[in-house]
Amino acid sequence: MNDLALFRRKLLRNPRQISAVAPSSRYLAAAMAEGLGPATGRVVEFGPGTGRLTKGLLAAGVSPQNLSLFELDREFVDHLRLAFPSVTVHHLGADRAAEVVEPGVGAVVSGLPLLSMPVPIREAIVNAAFDILALDAPLIQFTYGPTPPLPAETIQRLGLRVEAGRKVWANLPPARVYRFYRA
Repeated sequence: MNDLALFRRKLLRNPRQISAVAPSSRYLAAAMAEGLGPATGRVVEFGPGTGRLTKGLLAAGVSPQNLSLFELDREFVDHLRLAFPSVTVHHLGADRAAEVVEPGVGAVVSGLPLLSMPVPIREAIVNAAFDILALDAPLIQFTYGPTPPLPAETIQRLGLRVEAGRKVWANLPPARVYRFYRA
């Protein structure tokens, strides 16, 4: 099944899980992968879905052997394993990344709808990202809204700083990329 058909079927079945009206565009994928490449080392992706951001990471030069994906949906996992046979795909929640990934990761890229999640789950996911990230490495996240995808009080409580990246108008809906770092 192609990416778009799978996305649409999953969206119709469970819109809250998908939290998007269309798959991420290649332009958003390129913006999320900006600055990443062979020198980044290991990269982890949370919530890859059909793999649109994964394609952007690979196109940026991230080695398939250095890329690990965390996806909860079994159908997406099966699709990702077929589409990216050299990439490690974990059928686990992102909050459990530290159970299977050694610290020192060069970047965590997330397509998860953080703002639509309960606060404890959202914070568990962000903490898991920083448990595996190298000290100066980013958590890269996008959002469709006008503010960062983590509330200011969460950013402060978790000891993070945020940098706004590009606004990607060629995405449905338009999205902005943010990078979170340890403060």
